[in-house]
Amino acid sequence: MEIFPEDKWIDWVDQLSAQDYVVVDDFISETDFRMIRSFLESKMEEDEFSKAGIGTQQAYQVDTSIRGDFVYWLDLPRDEEMRPFFMLAEEVVRNLNRLCFLSLSGFEFHLAHYPSGAFYKRHVDQFRERRNRLISVVIYLNDNWQPGDGGELKIFQPEDREVRVEPIARRCVMFKSDVVEHEVAETRVSRYSLTGWLLYNPPGLGYL
Repeated sequence: MEIFPEDKWIDWVDQLSAQDYVVVDDFISETDFRMIRSFLESKMEEDEFSKAGIGTQQAYQVDTSIRGDFVYWLDLPRDEEMRPFFMLAEEVVRNLNRLCFLSLSGFEFHLAHYPSGAFYKRHVDQFRERRNRLISVVIYLNDNWQPGDGGELKIFQPEDREVRVEPIARRCVMFKSDVVEHEVAETRVSRYSLTGWLLYNPPGLGYL
């Protein structure tokens, strides 16, 4: 059973195709939001989050001058509580493949915590060593976010234009991983998200 109706998906895909990103409010239900927040808080209490790095394989390194967040990578067999979210991720893959003629074959997601003062400098979500990330997905998990709290997602556009997306609870941002330059502005409060990538294999297949 699909969570969202066909017309919603068509509208989101049209925006993603036209401007390389789309912002969707209330992408997850209040019930799922509370479930994910509870899961995140339990993993933080268990000290399961690790310092995030940049690069992959031999090029992997931790550089706090570039990013300052902590992450917990999700795995369905282990993290059974997150099954409702994995079902939603499968719906996203299924509809983007159907409506955009993509060749998405899977996904990877982590929970992210940016403590006060953390940021992530301008970058694209693509590795030199592994170029199979096609669509980036960010779902915000911030209770009672207020203007001035920081942590906005800055999406850089042609002609030095910039879009700022406030990290409001249950809001989702999807964008083309290898095209959209973006950064996370310095946050003044703890900032939480569920962040991941829709993958294609072999690299080079699929388009929007």
